[in-house]
Amino acid sequence: MLAIFGNLVTGVPMTLILTFGALLIGVVLGVPICMARQSRHGVLSRLAAALIVAIRSVPPLVWLFLVYFGLGSGILRMSPLVAALSGLGLITAVNMAEIYRGSLAAIHSGQWEASQALGLPRWSRLVEIIGPQVARISLPAVATYAIGLLKDSAVASIIGVPELAFRGTYLSQQTFKGLEIFMAVGLLYIAMSLPVAWASRVVDARIRLRVAK
Repeated sequence: MLAIFGNLVTGVPMTLILTFGALLIGVVLGVPICMARQSRHGVLSRLAAALIVAIRSVPPLVWLFLVYFGLGSGILRMSPLVAALSGLGLITAVNMAEIYRGSLAAIHSGQWEASQALGLPRWSRLVEIIGPQVARISLPAVATYAIGLLKDSAVASIIGVPELAFRGTYLSQQTFKGLEIFMAVGLLYIAMSLPVAWASRVVDARIRLRVAK
């Protein structure tokens, strides 16, 4: 069993790169998508809403195929890792946009009115007053999504990214010990998920403590 773990662990760094790389892309790109969705311009808001629905309605595996075998085969040459990061990052971005939108809706209207009464420009209100509150409210949902993304990163094995699931599949085909190998794969996914959940609780507790002060 130790030998199995030793071979599987080589796929863990790639799994973490996929997870946190896609999460970073999504956290950043989710902001302009959310702002477009909340825009007062009807056309822009509807376009953002259509984008969110379209991307969320298609399974991640299909998006990876579209990016890697579609764009990557002729229009833009890209490695399996870049294709996986692009596909998962895009999916994460629209989900982050919806998380941000829900967090904005949870902020009391008095916060907007008070910041407006101070005479602050709209951008300053968003960055200095509303933004930190959105971050605090959305943190549990983002952490939950990150754990889900860690598991969803396994789809990247289909296009040849040598992450944990890819290593598990390869070893099971070589050794015919599928049960033992995928039990070990499951344990490794659990081991990676627990620190994310713990870190989110710690950060959330610290943010709440600062707000209380």
